Amino acid sequence: MHFLREEVAGESYELLSPTSDNAHTFPVSSEANSHLLAGFLDYLKVEKGLAPLTISAYRSDIIQFTDFLQRRKRALLNARRNDVRDFIQELFANAVDGRSVGRKLSTLRHLYRYFLLDKLIEDDPTLNINAPKQWKVLPKSLARDEMDAILHSPRASSNHKQSEAMVLRDRAMLEVFYAGALRVSEIIAIKLEDLKLDLGYVLVRGKGDKERIVPIGKSAQESVAEYLKHARPALVGKKNLAASVSGTPSLQVDAPASVANRGRGVCKHGLSRQPAHATS
Repeated sequence: MHFLREEVAGESYELLSPTSDNAHTFPVSSEANSHLLAGFLDYLKVEKGLAPLTISAYRSDIIQFTDFLQRRKRALLNARRNDVRDFIQELFANAVDGRSVGRKLSTLRHLYRYFLLDKLIEDDPTLNINAPKQWKVLPKSLARDEMDAILHSPRASSNHKQSEAMVLRDRAMLEVFYAGALRVSEIIAIKLEDLKLDLGYVLVRGKGDKERIVPIGKSAQESVAEYLKHARPALVGKKNLAASVSGTPSLQVDAPASVANRGRGVCKHGLSRQPAHATS
Protein backbone atom coordinates (compact mmCIF):
# COMPACT_ATOMS: atom_id res chain seq x y z
CA MET A 1 0.00 0.00 0.00
CA HIS A 2 1.50 3.33 -0.99
CA PHE A 3 0.65 7.00 -0.89
CA LEU A 4 -0.38 9.18 -3.78
CA ARG A 5 -0.32 12.95 -3.77
CA GLU A 6 -3.42 14.57 -5.22
CA GLU A 7 -4.12 18.23 -5.82
CA VAL A 8 -7.46 20.02 -5.91
CA ALA A 9 -7.61 23.72 -6.75
CA GLY A 10 -3.95 24.19 -5.84
CA GLU A 11 -4.23 22.39 -2.49
CA SER A 12 -2.34 19.11 -2.15
CA TYR A 13 -2.99 16.27 0.25
CA GLU A 14 -2.05 12.63 0.67
CA LEU A 15 -4.22 9.60 0.23
CA LEU A 16 -3.72 5.88 0.09
CA SER A 17 -3.65 4.13 -3.25
CA PRO A 18 -7.22 2.81 -3.31
CA THR A 19 -7.23 -0.95 -3.56
CA SER A 20 -10.97 -0.76 -2.96
CA ASP A 21 -13.55 1.73 -1.79
CA ASN A 22 -11.07 4.63 -1.70
CA ALA A 23 -10.21 3.10 1.68
CA HIS A 24 -8.13 5.52 3.67
CA THR A 25 -8.87 7.59 6.71
CA PHE A 26 -6.87 10.76 6.07
CA PRO A 27 -9.42 13.59 5.95
CA VAL A 28 -9.36 16.22 3.24
CA SER A 29 -9.73 19.78 4.48
CA SER A 30 -13.14 21.46 4.35
CA GLU A 31 -11.63 23.99 1.95
CA ALA A 32 -10.77 21.20 -0.48
CA ASN A 33 -14.32 19.88 -0.13
CA SER A 34 -15.59 23.34 -1.02
CA HIS A 35 -13.42 23.44 -4.14
CA LEU A 36 -14.66 20.01 -5.17
CA LEU A 37 -18.28 21.03 -4.67
CA ALA A 38 -17.80 24.30 -6.58
CA GLY A 39 -16.24 22.43 -9.51
CA PHE A 40 -19.09 19.94 -9.60
CA LEU A 41 -21.73 22.66 -9.50
CA ASP A 42 -19.98 24.51 -12.34
CA TYR A 43 -20.02 21.24 -14.29
CA LEU A 44 -23.78 20.90 -13.75
CA LYS A 45 -24.38 24.48 -14.82
CA VAL A 46 -22.04 24.77 -17.81
CA GLU A 47 -21.88 21.26 -19.26
CA LYS A 48 -25.20 19.81 -18.15
CA GLY A 49 -27.20 23.04 -18.42
CA LEU A 50 -29.26 22.35 -15.31
CA ALA A 51 -31.61 24.94 -13.87
CA PRO A 52 -30.55 27.02 -10.84
CA LEU A 53 -33.12 25.37 -8.55
CA THR A 54 -31.91 21.91 -9.55
CA ILE A 55 -28.30 22.88 -8.92
CA SER A 56 -29.31 24.30 -5.52
CA ALA A 57 -30.89 20.95 -4.62
CA TYR A 58 -27.67 19.13 -5.62
CA ARG A 59 -25.65 21.53 -3.49
CA SER A 60 -27.89 21.02 -0.45
CA ASP A 61 -27.71 17.22 -0.71
CA ILE A 62 -23.92 17.18 -1.07
CA ILE A 63 -23.39 19.55 1.85
CA GLN A 64 -25.56 17.28 4.00
CA PHE A 65 -23.43 14.27 3.01
CA THR A 66 -20.22 16.24 3.59
CA ASP A 67 -21.35 17.14 7.11
CA PHE A 68 -22.07 13.46 7.74
CA LEU A 69 -18.58 12.50 6.54
CA GLN A 70 -16.87 15.14 8.63
CA ARG A 71 -18.31 13.58 11.78
CA ARG A 72 -16.42 10.44 10.71
CA LYS A 73 -13.26 12.40 9.92
CA ARG A 74 -13.70 11.67 6.26
CA ALA A 75 -14.22 13.79 3.17
CA LEU A 76 -15.76 13.47 -0.27
CA LEU A 77 -12.75 11.87 -1.96
CA ASN A 78 -12.16 9.21 0.68
CA ALA A 79 -15.76 8.17 1.33
CA ARG A 80 -16.39 4.44 1.40
CA ARG A 81 -19.38 2.37 0.45
CA ASN A 82 -20.26 1.85 4.09
CA ASP A 83 -20.31 5.62 4.57
CA VAL A 84 -22.93 5.97 1.86
CA ARG A 85 -24.98 3.09 3.28
CA ASP A 86 -24.81 4.51 6.80
CA PHE A 87 -25.78 7.95 5.48
CA ILE A 88 -28.89 6.47 3.90
CA GLN A 89 -29.74 4.58 7.09
CA GLU A 90 -29.39 7.80 9.09
CA LEU A 91 -31.79 9.55 6.72
CA PHE A 92 -34.39 6.83 7.23
CA ALA A 93 -33.81 6.94 10.99
CA ASN A 94 -34.64 10.65 10.83
CA ALA A 95 -37.93 9.85 9.06
CA VAL A 96 -36.85 11.21 5.66
CA ASP A 97 -39.24 9.81 3.05
CA GLY A 98 -38.10 7.35 0.40
CA ARG A 99 -38.39 9.80 -2.47
CA SER A 100 -36.04 12.28 -0.81
CA VAL A 101 -33.57 9.54 0.09
CA GLY A 102 -33.63 8.30 -3.49
CA ARG A 103 -32.94 11.81 -4.75
CA LYS A 104 -29.98 12.24 -2.39
CA LEU A 105 -28.51 8.90 -3.49
CA SER A 106 -28.92 9.95 -7.12
CA THR A 107 -27.07 13.18 -6.33
CA LEU A 108 -24.17 11.25 -4.83
CA ARG A 109 -24.03 8.94 -7.83
CA HIS A 110 -23.73 11.93 -10.16
CA LEU A 111 -21.06 13.46 -7.93
CA TYR A 112 -18.87 10.36 -7.86
CA ARG A 113 -19.23 9.75 -11.58
CA TYR A 114 -17.92 13.29 -12.01
CA PHE A 115 -14.97 12.46 -9.72
CA LEU A 116 -14.29 9.34 -11.77
CA LEU A 117 -14.31 11.32 -15.01
CA ASP A 118 -11.82 13.77 -13.51
CA LYS A 119 -9.74 10.82 -12.20
CA LEU A 120 -9.94 12.09 -8.64
CA ILE A 121 -10.97 8.64 -7.39
CA GLU A 122 -10.64 5.10 -8.67
CA ASP A 123 -13.66 3.51 -7.01
CA ASP A 124 -17.23 4.72 -6.83
CA PRO A 125 -18.61 4.32 -3.27
CA THR A 126 -22.19 4.49 -4.55
CA LEU A 127 -21.90 1.31 -6.64
CA ASN A 128 -24.07 -1.66 -5.69
CA ILE A 129 -26.23 0.42 -3.40
CA ASN A 130 -29.87 -0.04 -4.27
CA ALA A 131 -32.19 2.92 -4.36
CA PRO A 132 -34.91 2.77 -1.70
CA LYS A 133 -38.17 1.30 -2.87
CA GLN A 134 -40.79 3.93 -3.36
CA TRP A 135 -44.49 3.36 -3.07
CA LYS A 136 -46.46 4.46 -6.08
CA VAL A 137 -49.20 6.75 -4.84
CA LEU A 138 -52.35 6.42 -6.90
CA PRO A 139 -54.20 9.69 -7.50
CA LYS A 140 -57.40 10.17 -5.54
CA SER A 141 -60.57 10.84 -7.46
CA LEU A 142 -62.53 14.05 -7.16
CA ALA A 143 -66.11 13.55 -6.07
CA ARG A 144 -68.81 14.64 -8.50
CA ASP A 145 -69.83 17.63 -6.39
CA GLU A 146 -66.18 18.74 -6.09
CA MET A 147 -65.73 18.63 -9.85
CA ASP A 148 -69.03 20.45 -10.41
CA ALA A 149 -67.91 23.16 -7.99
CA ILE A 150 -64.69 23.70 -9.96
CA LEU A 151 -66.46 23.78 -13.32
CA HIS A 152 -68.96 26.34 -12.05
CA SER A 153 -66.50 28.39 -10.01
CA PRO A 154 -66.06 31.25 -12.54
CA ARG A 155 -68.21 34.18 -11.45
CA ALA A 156 -68.52 37.63 -12.96
CA SER A 157 -67.01 40.31 -10.73
CA SER A 158 -69.30 42.95 -12.25
CA ASN A 159 -71.96 43.45 -14.87
CA HIS A 160 -69.33 44.73 -17.27
CA LYS A 161 -69.37 42.97 -20.63
CA GLN A 162 -65.69 42.05 -20.45
CA SER A 163 -66.08 40.51 -16.99
CA GLU A 164 -68.90 38.31 -18.25
CA ALA A 165 -66.78 37.35 -21.26
CA MET A 166 -63.95 36.23 -18.96
CA VAL A 167 -66.38 33.99 -17.09
CA LEU A 168 -67.33 32.26 -20.33
CA ARG A 169 -63.65 31.97 -21.27
CA ASP A 170 -62.65 30.42 -17.94
CA ARG A 171 -65.59 28.04 -17.95
CA ALA A 172 -64.78 26.87 -21.48
CA MET A 173 -61.14 26.26 -20.57
CA LEU A 174 -62.06 24.37 -17.40
CA GLU A 175 -64.52 22.20 -19.32
CA VAL A 176 -61.87 21.28 -21.91
CA PHE A 177 -59.25 20.95 -19.19
CA TYR A 178 -61.45 18.43 -17.37
CA ALA A 179 -62.88 16.61 -20.37
CA GLY A 180 -59.46 16.01 -21.93
CA ALA A 181 -57.45 15.51 -18.69
CA LEU A 182 -55.01 18.13 -19.97
CA ARG A 183 -52.10 19.98 -18.43
CA VAL A 184 -52.45 23.73 -18.01
CA SER A 185 -49.52 24.23 -20.39
CA GLU A 186 -51.35 22.15 -23.00
CA ILE A 187 -54.67 23.93 -22.81
CA ILE A 188 -53.21 27.43 -23.06
CA ALA A 189 -51.33 26.35 -26.20
CA ILE A 190 -54.49 25.21 -28.02
CA LYS A 191 -55.08 27.22 -31.21
CA LEU A 192 -58.43 27.81 -32.88
CA GLU A 193 -57.39 25.60 -35.75
CA ASP A 194 -56.90 22.74 -33.26
CA LEU A 195 -60.58 22.81 -32.25
CA LYS A 196 -62.62 20.24 -34.17
CA LEU A 197 -65.91 20.76 -32.38
CA ASP A 198 -67.95 19.28 -35.21
CA LEU A 199 -65.95 16.08 -34.88
CA GLY A 200 -65.89 16.11 -31.08
CA TYR A 201 -62.16 16.37 -30.47
CA VAL A 202 -59.25 18.77 -30.08
CA LEU A 203 -55.62 18.50 -31.19
CA VAL A 204 -53.27 18.85 -28.22
CA ARG A 205 -49.50 19.38 -28.24
CA GLY A 206 -47.80 17.92 -25.20
CA LYS A 207 -44.22 17.43 -24.08
CA GLY A 208 -41.71 17.32 -26.91
CA ASP A 209 -44.27 19.05 -29.15
CA LYS A 210 -45.96 15.67 -29.67
CA GLU A 211 -49.46 16.00 -31.05
CA ARG A 212 -52.40 13.83 -30.02
CA ILE A 213 -56.16 13.72 -30.62
CA VAL A 214 -58.21 14.25 -27.46
CA PRO A 215 -61.98 13.60 -27.53
CA ILE A 216 -64.11 16.07 -25.57
CA GLY A 217 -67.70 15.67 -24.45
CA LYS A 218 -70.82 17.61 -25.34
CA SER A 219 -70.60 19.91 -22.31
CA ALA A 220 -67.08 21.02 -23.23
CA GLN A 221 -68.03 21.48 -26.89
CA GLU A 222 -70.99 23.68 -25.97
CA SER A 223 -68.93 25.79 -23.55
CA VAL A 224 -66.22 26.40 -26.15
CA ALA A 225 -68.82 27.24 -28.83
CA GLU A 226 -70.49 29.74 -26.48
CA TYR A 227 -67.13 31.33 -25.66
CA LEU A 228 -66.17 31.67 -29.32
CA LYS A 229 -69.52 33.22 -30.23
CA HIS A 230 -70.18 35.55 -27.30
CA ALA A 231 -66.99 36.11 -25.31
CA ARG A 232 -63.94 35.99 -27.52
CA PRO A 233 -64.88 39.01 -29.67
CA ALA A 234 -65.12 41.15 -26.55
CA LEU A 235 -61.71 39.99 -25.30
CA VAL A 236 -59.64 40.17 -28.46
CA GLY A 237 -60.79 43.71 -29.04
CA LYS A 238 -58.57 44.92 -26.19
CA LYS A 239 -55.02 45.88 -27.19
CA ASN A 240 -53.54 44.63 -23.93
CA LEU A 241 -54.91 41.12 -24.41
CA ALA A 242 -52.79 39.06 -26.81
CA ALA A 243 -55.06 36.89 -28.93
CA SER A 244 -52.44 34.80 -30.63
CA VAL A 245 -49.53 32.51 -30.02
CA SER A 246 -46.79 32.93 -32.65
CA GLY A 247 -49.24 34.83 -34.81
CA THR A 248 -51.90 32.13 -34.73
CA PRO A 249 -55.19 32.78 -32.87
CA SER A 250 -55.43 30.66 -29.73
CA LEU A 251 -58.29 29.36 -27.62
CA GLN A 252 -57.26 31.34 -24.55
CA VAL A 253 -56.80 35.06 -24.10
CA ASP A 254 -54.61 35.96 -21.10
CA ALA A 255 -56.13 33.18 -19.01
CA PRO A 256 -53.46 30.77 -17.65
CA ALA A 257 -53.34 32.16 -14.09
CA SER A 258 -57.08 32.40 -13.65
CA VAL A 259 -57.68 28.85 -14.80
CA ALA A 260 -54.78 27.40 -12.82
CA ASN A 261 -56.18 28.95 -9.64
CA ARG A 262 -59.75 27.70 -9.97
CA GLY A 263 -60.45 25.25 -7.16
CA ARG A 264 -58.09 23.43 -4.83
CA GLY A 265 -57.85 20.38 -7.11
CA VAL A 266 -56.08 22.23 -9.91
CA CYS A 267 -52.30 22.58 -10.23
CA LYS A 268 -49.91 23.65 -12.98
CA HIS A 269 -49.59 20.09 -14.32
CA GLY A 270 -53.29 19.30 -14.36
CA LEU A 271 -55.84 18.08 -11.84
CA SER A 272 -54.03 17.08 -8.67
CA ARG A 273 -56.76 14.54 -8.13
CA GLN A 274 -58.20 12.79 -11.14
CA PRO A 275 -61.94 13.13 -11.80
CA ALA A 276 -63.95 9.99 -11.13
CA HIS A 277 -66.05 10.42 -14.25
CA ALA A 278 -65.81 11.94 -17.69
CA THR A 279 -67.80 14.87 -18.94
CA SER A 280 -70.47 13.65 -21.30
